[in-house]
Amino acid sequence: PIMNPCEGKKPKDAALTDAETGEVTTILENYFDNRNCAEMMDIGFNINVPQAGMDVTDDGEYGVNDYKGTFDPIIENYAYANPKLCPVNVHWHLGAEHRSEGQYDENGKGPHPYDKHGSDRDEFEDDNVDPYPDGNLGAPIMRRSLAGGAKIRQGVLCHHYDAEDPMYTTPYDWQYCKDMEVGQTYEVHWPHSAAGACDTVFQYQYPFYDGVFCRDGIISFGAKPAFNAHRTVGVQGQVFTIVNSEDPMYQNDHLMDHAWMDESHWTDVAKYVGSTTGTSRDNVVCSMYSPITWQVDRKCHKVSAASFDLMCKEMLAVKAMGGDDMYPDTYPHGAREVVNDTWTESNVYRRD
Repeated sequence: PIMNPCEGKKPKDAALTDAETGEVTTILENYFDNRNCAEMMDIGFNINVPQAGMDVTDDGEYGVNDYKGTFDPIIENYAYANPKLCPVNVHWHLGAEHRSEGQYDENGKGPHPYDKHGSDRDEFEDDNVDPYPDGNLGAPIMRRSLAGGAKIRQGVLCHHYDAEDPMYTTPYDWQYCKDMEVGQTYEVHWPHSAAGACDTVFQYQYPFYDGVFCRDGIISFGAKPAFNAHRTVGVQGQVFTIVNSEDPMYQNDHLMDHAWMDESHWTDVAKYVGSTTGTSRDNVVCSMYSPITWQVDRKCHKVSAASFDLMCKEMLAVKAMGGDDMYPDTYPHGAREVVNDTWTESNVYRRD
């Protein structure tokens, strides 16, 4: 079998280079480990690196960190950006990590009420550092328990759920996705990268970091090439409520590769610079995988369980075709709590 060129490419250290020669001048050891948010200024570039997911409500009121002209997000479709970015993974979170008032927020509804979410930290699913090694610093609020026994944090919810409508309550016989539920809200993420193994069998990777950083010399946190992470790494985010319906309006057979884009989807998109997410971060502990571009649909959409299950089928087919094993991303991940203004960007752009 062909060796996976992306395996183990998730970085731990950051290398800074000379602007003229490209020579490595400084190694920032453990740079990408999670940090206490209040300590972000103390390392690296002496800035508070912006976080995700944020409140993207279209009200003009966002975070306090102004990076306009320094870290501007990719405005165009990633496929047409320069450099071009390709999708390297797809995964989703239980509930939404972003907030869009009236679409997905703390007043949303679902099979499990919003107050069943939590800020406790039973799970550290995607990082190499336990930010709370001495115990729980968050409130001991309940988490959702999945069939396999894992407990994950539920984010904010959409407003579509109706307990009297069988479309939201009739169980679906899932064949490929794991621990999914009709009527539930999920935020789907499609990480994209200019350094992915684009157009090869190894394009899609688990963990997604391996796909993002697969090819060397493209993503720069140094001077040569000029710092460009916000232009070479981007995520599409879209929030859905799962319905059990065969109505064509809820069907999409192409969710593996990118967000749902048509005349009624991806029409109001917030674009900003942020970070990676996940439940090892919150408003105390921050991600150092930042700044990267985020493009997030402000609307919550309905999607059929069958469409979602087809996406999982295609994810599992990656390994069968000689690529990486995407199985660990065929179940929902926990949701980071919505990041407050202290750690988020003040500039949010609309879809072009």
